[in-house]
Amino acid sequence: MAENGSETSGPVHRRCLAHPAGENNHSPHVSSSKWIRLNVGGTCFLTTRQTLCRDPKSFLYRLSQADPELDSDKDDTGAYLIDRDPTYFGPVLNYLRHGKLVLNRDLAEEGVLEEAEFYNIPSLIKLLKDTIRERDCRTSQAPVKHVYRVLQCQEEELTQMVSTMSDGWKFEQLVSIGSSYNYGNEDQAEFLCVVSKELHNQSYGPNSEPSEKAKMLQERGSRM
Repeated sequence: MAENGSETSGPVHRRCLAHPAGENNHSPHVSSSKWIRLNVGGTCFLTTRQTLCRDPKSFLYRLSQADPELDSDKDDTGAYLIDRDPTYFGPVLNYLRHGKLVLNRDLAEEGVLEEAEFYNIPSLIKLLKDTIRERDCRTSQAPVKHVYRVLQCQEEELTQMVSTMSDGWKFEQLVSIGSSYNYGNEDQAEFLCVVSKELHNQSYGPNSEPSEKAKMLQERGSRM
């Protein structure tokens, strides 16, 4: 029987260690128990042997059957030790339970795909790849949105304004509104300048702060 204090080496994402057939830590009836404990990256999961046996090709099936080709390690509670990310293991285990892919909104499909490939669950791998492909297709086909601003400026400010127009802003149209603005003893011509910028969800959300140059454009526009 493997000692609990034995040291292991290798990369962080190594294959999990499991006891050889016929060996266990605490009870002589572990191999036939209905319930199995898994310690994945320090987080414990309790599931049934039947759930882990859903896919006969998977690593979890071999683990639950005490495959003699797998080495074995358990923690003090008798849970199989698996050095993987528990955050992405949850959806994998739930898929084996009910056959559906359920992901939290902040959980990346790519992370779950990595775990599905590690545990060798072909049906889940295919489902995740299809989901990622459909997501990417929707993103690439989404129409590009633009935000427009109309800025009021004097003739002498045009050059400076155009030279500071970066951060994705593009000049669209210039409209003269006459020379009604009096500056000292001279009439100054005024213009309305229309600028636009592509609106990207990842870089221009409701909580994003505008850059310094964008703030300069906003300040000029506030004089309207």
